[in-house]
Amino acid sequence: MLAALERQVFDFLGYQWAPILANFLHIIIVILGLFGTIQYRPRYIVVYAIWTAVWVTWNIFIICFYLEVGGLSKDSELLTFNISRHQSWWSENGPGCVRKEASMSGIKGLDNHSYISVIGCALEYRYIEVMHSSFQILIALVGFVYACYVVSVFTEEEDSFDFIGGFDPFPLYHVNEKPTNLCSSRHTFLSQLSHNDLPDLTASLQSVENLTIFSSQACVSEEEPEDG
Repeated sequence: MLAALERQVFDFLGYQWAPILANFLHIIIVILGLFGTIQYRPRYIVVYAIWTAVWVTWNIFIICFYLEVGGLSKDSELLTFNISRHQSWWSENGPGCVRKEASMSGIKGLDNHSYISVIGCALEYRYIEVMHSSFQILIALVGFVYACYVVSVFTEEEDSFDFIGGFDPFPLYHVNEKPTNLCSSRHTFLSQLSHNDLPDLTASLQSVENLTIFSSQACVSEEEPEDG
């Protein structure tokens, strides 16, 4: 994060618009990755891991640009979107650089303009930019490994969590099956008893029927679920 902010500051000073946009996106996604790590959001960390691959590719392009690899030229206006002719801030403010201005008033059409020359630089600005990009690549690779590790840890914690009853709500109603079976057997026995053709029970059929109804109501009351 600090390295990206430092690079953003110097790109602003040099009016390098393409790196400014890239650095801005990088800072946002780094913040998103940190948020995902703190809040246990693996998806955010995966987004950061994917971005690190893009970030590494971008910094490789910057290295090739300043080293003029593959037909690229460090003097082109590619990084400024052809809006201005500004170069890297380090081209005039590098270590040991001395900036001199020479008046060009004697040349027609260039009055009130000056020619700026930079001498005595201990290190060319393109190598400073290359070192910045190389350092960003190193940090991105470390961040990618760390992101993969954090995602794997979160995944293992989710797999090892005891989900027994975790998603299913506790049953609000509990039905006791054993009393129901007993009541059903008792109800069947009394019903059969009420229809026997025994002469001695003819006068008591009404009482038996009443007993059967009472038993059924008792069973129904026992089968009613209790509030959990």
